[in-house]
Amino acid sequence: MSETNKEYLWWQKGIVYQIYPRSYQDSNGDGVGDLKGILQRLDYLEWLGVEAIWISPIFPSPMADFGYDISDYTGIHPLFGSMDDFDDVLREVHRRGIKLLLDLVPNHSSDQHPWFQESRSSKDSPKRDWYIWHDALEDGSPPNNWLAMFGGTAWEWDENTQQYYYHAFLKEQPDLNWRNPEVQQAMLDVMRFWLDKGVDGFRVDVMWHMIKDVQLRDNPINLNFNPKEDVTYNRLSPVYSTDQPEIHDIVRMMRALTDEYQERVIIGEIYLPVHQLVAYYGQNGKGAHLPFNFQLISLPWDPLKIATSIDEYEGALPEGGWPNWVLGNHDNSRIASKVGLDQARVAATLLLTLRGTPTLYYGDEIGMRDVPIPPDKVQDPQGLNMPELDVSRDPERTPMQWDESPNAGFSEAEPWLPLPKNYSRVNVERQRKDEHSMLLHYRKLISLRRKEPALHVGTYKPVFSNKQIIAYLRESDNRRFLIVLNLSHRSGCFLPKGDPLRGEVVLGTEGEREGSRIEHTIEMGGDEAIIVLLDS
Repeated sequence: MSETNKEYLWWQKGIVYQIYPRSYQDSNGDGVGDLKGILQRLDYLEWLGVEAIWISPIFPSPMADFGYDISDYTGIHPLFGSMDDFDDVLREVHRRGIKLLLDLVPNHSSDQHPWFQESRSSKDSPKRDWYIWHDALEDGSPPNNWLAMFGGTAWEWDENTQQYYYHAFLKEQPDLNWRNPEVQQAMLDVMRFWLDKGVDGFRVDVMWHMIKDVQLRDNPINLNFNPKEDVTYNRLSPVYSTDQPEIHDIVRMMRALTDEYQERVIIGEIYLPVHQLVAYYGQNGKGAHLPFNFQLISLPWDPLKIATSIDEYEGALPEGGWPNWVLGNHDNSRIASKVGLDQARVAATLLLTLRGTPTLYYGDEIGMRDVPIPPDKVQDPQGLNMPELDVSRDPERTPMQWDESPNAGFSEAEPWLPLPKNYSRVNVERQRKDEHSMLLHYRKLISLRRKEPALHVGTYKPVFSNKQIIAYLRESDNRRFLIVLNLSHRSGCFLPKGDPLRGEVVLGTEGEREGSRIEHTIEMGGDEAIIVLLDS
């Protein structure tokens, strides 16, 4: 069966666009983005051409970790609006033919959630076993050596009940006990609540953390730990506190519930090596639809390493497993800051021409960079808890730059995080008018990808890679595209082996090259990418 005749779902063909709601658009002048703000910008997203938006947490929360500490899983935080506002966004998103994904945070709740308040009230509480409680060792120390992601021990002493509770992140984020069937059912009920409302799926936060070793064994020392560069969490290898075999039973439950609804999707946040990552597709493909693949974020920007990782990933995928790629998110430095603005165009071409579902982080489409945050304006708990390591995630979470008006058109008030000084030059309005802008490069890439089955569902075949260049083929039926990417600043060239690859450049980072012919040797400028429609 040809690629075009196969049945592909929207989450296989489409592009996911992540919105960090605090930073997308403020509608009420408090300096923080909200749901009505997102509503105001839906025409832009439709114009850009994305098929789905993923909204980071908007639920009631004390905001110890900016929404990833949830105190009510089925409500809307007043900071972002009301349930009516959410319903309006969902309706208008769907009216435009776009899907909406919510951020599900099932590993931990806020310590202010009624579940935890009840759990910590007494050792005899009916919800005591909803969280992970344990006695101290004989000397009063924590039950084991597990560390928290945001620094220090992962165990917090509760004076009232004389036990420790476990928190993989902040002490205000106690981990739920997913070995308890009541917890499983409660979270499945949460999922059903939102699915019944019509959301199209979930991005599941820290999926690989959800089950812990039943014996609570100590984690071993990480022999590769570098105290000058690594966060303290990396001092140990979390082999017992994460990625336990039973997690796949939990993911299968979540998938089974999702499959009761039509064309819904589960995307798992999982930072693991490829051969562990692909296990989250589940037996017989009944796990997560898309276990997030973060290799383009975690790897050095080295063509040989990236080319090898693409092939290793393609080779590791289980039968029926659909690939996916991520270039940026709210936890990692922006791509334009990592590789430079010119190379970020090459990165965009890579993201949107690889086989699989791409996820695009808001602002990357206009080349937003990490914004320096003065020490007295740091908000992120990771940055506040480890200031000496400069690991705040605030720089990649700054407000979207819409135009050159005060506060970049994001808000009438001072934004919750600072804007860069150059926002009057780097913004959506200005780039929409510039045919050579980053934004229009993204839009042309997205348009071509949506139009050509070879690019959104076609096969992938590596052609060439060296210390500068990666080249590969995407094909469906009789349409073949050669993608050539120069991941260096220097010019280079390559001569394809075997039959000559001849064709026309249909899209490139240098617009002047579009429409030209490729014959035999392919010369590439520094920081250049081209997409070539090969002769049939």
